[in-house]
Amino acid sequence: MPTSPPDASMPPVVDPGDMLPLPAARQTARSRWVPVRWAELPGFEQDSLDEAWNAFIKSCERPGTTFARLCSEVRRLSLSTAEEQRLWLRARLQPYRVEPLGGPSAPGGDGLLTSYFEPVYDASRVARPGFGVPIYRVPPTLAQRKPWFTRQEMDLLPEARAQLAGQELVWLADPLDALILQIQGSGRVRVQEADGSQRMVRLAFAATNDQPYRSPGKWLIDQGLLRGDATWPGIRNVLLANPQRQQDFLWSNPRMVFFREEAMSPLDAQFGPRGAQGVPLTPGRSIAVDPQSIPYGTPVWMASQGPVANLQRLVLAQDTGSAIVGAVRADYFAGWGPEAGEFAGRMKQPLKLWVLWPR
Repeated sequence: MPTSPPDASMPPVVDPGDMLPLPAARQTARSRWVPVRWAELPGFEQDSLDEAWNAFIKSCERPGTTFARLCSEVRRLSLSTAEEQRLWLRARLQPYRVEPLGGPSAPGGDGLLTSYFEPVYDASRVARPGFGVPIYRVPPTLAQRKPWFTRQEMDLLPEARAQLAGQELVWLADPLDALILQIQGSGRVRVQEADGSQRMVRLAFAATNDQPYRSPGKWLIDQGLLRGDATWPGIRNVLLANPQRQQDFLWSNPRMVFFREEAMSPLDAQFGPRGAQGVPLTPGRSIAVDPQSIPYGTPVWMASQGPVANLQRLVLAQDTGSAIVGAVRADYFAGWGPEAGEFAGRMKQPLKLWVLWPR
């Protein structure tokens, strides 16, 4: 339906906070928050906030004490217009620019945005021709040995293999797909059961072997096999050209992730896995952060411009990851499936963050 052009005679939107002095700066264990006016947030007037409100409501399922008092208002605004939601944000929250403790010129001050996704694969409940790569549940002896066996030891040591026997959740076709699933931390699989029936289930993160994560892509670069294109498509091409190096490539990352299986209802299928906050992730509106810089459940204004995307939007801090460390650091949840995987595999851009904290 056509809309009327804006009336140039109408006064601009007034930031309720403009009538108040700016509060003092705040500090967390790994960041400094500098108060700013709403006008400093790039693209704030253009964002479709109603798209972010579902993620905000999800955070209100497990809010911290700071945001719990606002959640009844957040829920009431779920059917409001984006402009009404924008006015509420201005009235109830104060934006703070996130910086490293040493200031914007300190290491990490430029910020870094990466992305992750939920892969979708075919799987078999039992090992059979074409499906020979196991995905494991948590082994019973995991708590008795820290760190547990490395990825290479799980493949080679009889003791490790004996402790993994019977712990297979499903079997995948491709060891690289299994590695991607483990690095992403969750995934959806179309499982063919022993009786031939199929169903979609989620494999959710359960634990790790407590070994350090080492980037397989960096290993390929260090070996002189990969130059520049350290993305999953680029990695696949290198391994196709050098199949004799695939096993060493897989073993270069000693960390193994173990999973638990979750049923997926039609409603579950509309959201991603549960993040570290304990709520389902929303594609394009959930980020993983360093919780020592930004607490879970915090609404965040994000700005990142680069070759992959121009992102200026409201997101919610709902997850974390072993590589997500530092003040201005975020991992953007892109969704699920091949398109999200292609996006996530290429995302590596500068980043600016502003936390939106209750007044």
